[in-house]
Amino acid sequence: MIRHVCLVLGFIFSIFGNWAIAQNYPTKPVTMIIPGTPGGGMDVIARALADRMSKTWNQSFMPENKPGANGNIAAELVTKSRPDGYTIFFGQTAQLAINPALYKKLPFDPLTDLVPVVLLASAPNVILVEHNSPFKTLQDVVKAARSNPKELNLATPGNGTPSHLISELFQKTADIQLTHVPYKGATGALTDLIGGRVSLMMSSVPTALGQIKNGKIRAIAVSASKRIHVLPDVPTIGESGYSGFQIGTWYGLFVPKNTPSSIVLEINSAANESLKTAVLNEKILAEGGVVLGGDSQSFANLVKADFALWGKIVKESGAVID
Repeated sequence: MIRHVCLVLGFIFSIFGNWAIAQNYPTKPVTMIIPGTPGGGMDVIARALADRMSKTWNQSFMPENKPGANGNIAAELVTKSRPDGYTIFFGQTAQLAINPALYKKLPFDPLTDLVPVVLLASAPNVILVEHNSPFKTLQDVVKAARSNPKELNLATPGNGTPSHLISELFQKTADIQLTHVPYKGATGALTDLIGGRVSLMMSSVPTALGQIKNGKIRAIAVSASKRIHVLPDVPTIGESGYSGFQIGTWYGLFVPKNTPSSIVLEINSAANESLKTAVLNEKILAEGGVVLGGDSQSFANLVKADFALWGKIVKESGAVID
């Protein structure tokens, strides 16, 4: 009898304890874990969000970079954190939808160990050539690839990255074969593209935007549904002859499972409010992104749908890590 009373009291105290935490949240600095190195397109957007969230809450919102293992290290760290809203994951398509199919075993379950809080933005990929390349359009590339299968080299930031898998999907759509050249990150791939050592590159827009603007490389097509703000003269893959082809990378916030729903709602509300500000909007647009936002359930539905979609793409590509 005493044991049952203690269990009931413990349950009641845990409920009211979580309620009390949620009512006062946030009362101390919040850490946002970023699964990449400083300076990349994802990092720029994450830090702009952190700055805006700090102002929205009048509380420190601190970005912390944890690169490694395609973002798995950062994601695992968050899953093992206390579910109190003070450790948040700035996740993207790679960790939550692609890695589960690439790796034989992950140290976390992306669909159960993390709670999707809010979809922040998306960014398409872009097909790039060196500025003096004879390829002026995507049709030029397709024509050359069909004339000489596998002779064109296509660089990506790495095996199993969104850029790699999007390129595989496009090759299947266009019925062509390119030779994939995976790099350990985008920097080396961009360097070799500029130097003419590879014919093409598939990249996220934020990563390549600086080199596009300085004229060292040219963008010939984007994987978005419509032309994007920062590259208004670059046609979409759909406009280039492959109707309906649209795919890219999304960014969003996640918290560990068992985080109180009131805290999830508070983070969602603050993030949506931040996304409405001109400063953050302009920063996301300037990096080639599309501002999104919305409720947590809609984001959870997207994560589940993309988990299935990218799993199929990974399987068909044959890409495997470890």
